[in-house]
Amino acid sequence: MAEHGFRNRAAPAGALFALLAALGPTPAGAAPPTTGTTAPGEAAPSRFVPGPCPRTPEPIEALATARCGFLEVPENRARPDGRKIRLAVAVIPAASAKPAQDPVVFMSGGPGGETFDDIPFLVSSGLNRDRELIVMAQRGNLYDEPALTCPELDRFYATSVGLPSYAPQTQRLMLDAVKQCRDRLTSDGTDLSAYNSTENAADFADLRTALGIGQWNVYGHSYGSNLAMTYLRLHPQGIRAVALDSIAPPQYVSLPFAWAGAREGLDHLYEACAAEPRCKSRYPDLARTLNEQVRRLQAHPLTLNVRPPQGGEPVKVVLDGGALVNLLVAKAIPFKDVPAAIDELGHGNPERFARARAAGSVQAVGQTAHGLTNSVVCGEWVPDHSASDVLKAGRRAFPDWPDPVLAQAPQLAFQEQVCRVWNVPDRTATMRVAPAGTVPTLFLNGTFDMKTGASWAQKAARTLPRSTTVQIPGIGHWVVPQSPCAQKVLASFLARPTAPDTGCVAGLKWQPFTITPK
Repeated sequence: MAEHGFRNRAAPAGALFALLAALGPTPAGAAPPTTGTTAPGEAAPSRFVPGPCPRTPEPIEALATARCGFLEVPENRARPDGRKIRLAVAVIPAASAKPAQDPVVFMSGGPGGETFDDIPFLVSSGLNRDRELIVMAQRGNLYDEPALTCPELDRFYATSVGLPSYAPQTQRLMLDAVKQCRDRLTSDGTDLSAYNSTENAADFADLRTALGIGQWNVYGHSYGSNLAMTYLRLHPQGIRAVALDSIAPPQYVSLPFAWAGAREGLDHLYEACAAEPRCKSRYPDLARTLNEQVRRLQAHPLTLNVRPPQGGEPVKVVLDGGALVNLLVAKAIPFKDVPAAIDELGHGNPERFARARAAGSVQAVGQTAHGLTNSVVCGEWVPDHSASDVLKAGRRAFPDWPDPVLAQAPQLAFQEQVCRVWNVPDRTATMRVAPAGTVPTLFLNGTFDMKTGASWAQKAARTLPRSTTVQIPGIGHWVVPQSPCAQKVLASFLARPTAPDTGCVAGLKWQPFTITPK
């Protein structure tokens, strides 16, 4: 989800060799880059061009041995003779001396999240233990050509910590930043309507073909799970298995959906506290305290000067009801500390929430592809509902919270207005379709996830009869890097997609909650 922010057996032996050849150095006189087939009269297909790995701000150890390059694809496949774009690709070798022949390809979250930043988490989670790991930046991401980054929005988010969350001034400044970014991107000839999940899915299908891979496995988290399900529906060929982490099903995702996820994650956290005797005794009225604080802060916001956790000079922060909710949904405070933070706030100590708010003043300017974010959100999540639908969903989820908070989906403020500025076509009819078929599928979800509620996996699994659904207690968004058990389940699934070992889940508990003195 956005932040402002998813059998055929082994491939033929030649497929792995083709992958290695395509990604290795291309000496003078060698064969041209791998391409798809072209019928007479058709435009040139997508092709892979070997090249250097991206130079990331912080060195990524796995890239030192990776084979990198670009996938060249049409920006808009409806106009195959039009502009071509280049998507950054890295193939990270398997740690095993005898890896499986079917690699795993990763689809990152966001949309618009910086994909290469995820590589250390993927490697530490064992994704390349037994097979090669393929990472491709989704179209518009950093290291792509073009990159749909929006420094204008990054700078807005840095200053917005000192503004009331949903005030007219805040909306005006955000829309100004959105318009500046849109104008800049379109002046360069970028077709914003082409940055969508259908084209994203086709890019991954083209990547598999261009690399000569017979079969691969797909792992996507958050928006990446949404994309993986779209990919499975539109391009099932060559998919051995699909793992979906923190599921955001395309047939359901919309702004009202966000309120249901927030409610479910919070309820699971309340239940966990109530099931832990020390937490229940120390924080007996957790839900009531949070409800009171959301109402109080929305009516009477706090303005404080707070030093960001990253260091530096104190910054002005405004803590109101909207900010409080967004911080919880964003997992800005570790779950083990949430009951203590809510209790402290109820007793006049806002420090934990204020410092978490101040952290937002430090932004990695120019790294997030907000252009991809807005094109996907505005084309696929927003158009098929009204602003009143968001408010109604908020009221159903949190009837005790004030309407100004509930009128904006958590972490997706002013999206109706943003989308009028961004102005891309409505694609909801194309996207509101569930995948079906017999490809083995694994759903991994965390019970404390307030972005994509764990119960959506059961709904999404109804059309995928060879699916396994696993919930990890006490974990939030993006489960695998946070849970050794989830890592074991994923590894077992990739080894045996139809019979994964989920035994480690039984008896799992959440991390004990922080208990502060009275």
